[in-house]
Amino acid sequence: MLFLYAFMAIVLSYLIGSLSFAVVISRVMGLNDPRTYGSKNPGATNVLRSGNKLAAILTLLLDGVKGWLPVYLVQLLGPAHGLGPVTVAGVTLAAFLGHLWPVFFRFKGGKGVATAAGVLFGVDPILGLATMATWIIVAYFFRYSSLAALASAVFAPIYYLMGHREAWYAENMIALSLVIMCILLVIRHKENTVRLLAGEESKIASKKSD
Repeated sequence: MLFLYAFMAIVLSYLIGSLSFAVVISRVMGLNDPRTYGSKNPGATNVLRSGNKLAAILTLLLDGVKGWLPVYLVQLLGPAHGLGPVTVAGVTLAAFLGHLWPVFFRFKGGKGVATAAGVLFGVDPILGLATMATWIIVAYFFRYSSLAALASAVFAPIYYLMGHREAWYAENMIALSLVIMCILLVIRHKENTVRLLAGEESKIASKKSD
């Protein structure tokens, strides 16, 4: 029964993560599909290119919530059903993978920054705040959203390990899931990395077209 509960939690987390709110909100608000313009990435930044700030904000918030909610609920309700850190680790990764490869949208998802942030807040609010602070600091000084995302991806697992130095093996599974998640984030930003190295990446608030 314990295995069944864990399996159901992980599958449901993946399905929740598979809700591509960039596409859903664009359809509801009568906007063009974000996969057809700009970077063709179904995320808040690309939705902003439609000129509709409300749609972009809603996408950002809901993509974050879908990462936070499954992790938060498993940590809140899981112990009563015998679900511990190993299940939390599985749910953490499943929600994020759902965004990257959504079953409802032909497995073509976004880069996962907002969903990853939501996951981190679900695992530990302090971890989420520390990672968000890293993004803000890098973005403020360097003006590159992609660079801020890459820096946050690198530091997030480090912050977690710093706060869980005496973690048992089961809790270290959460650290492993965060490492995998952040490696995938870096991979999803490979085109941005190439542009950064070439000095061709658009800065925040820049009018340069994608």
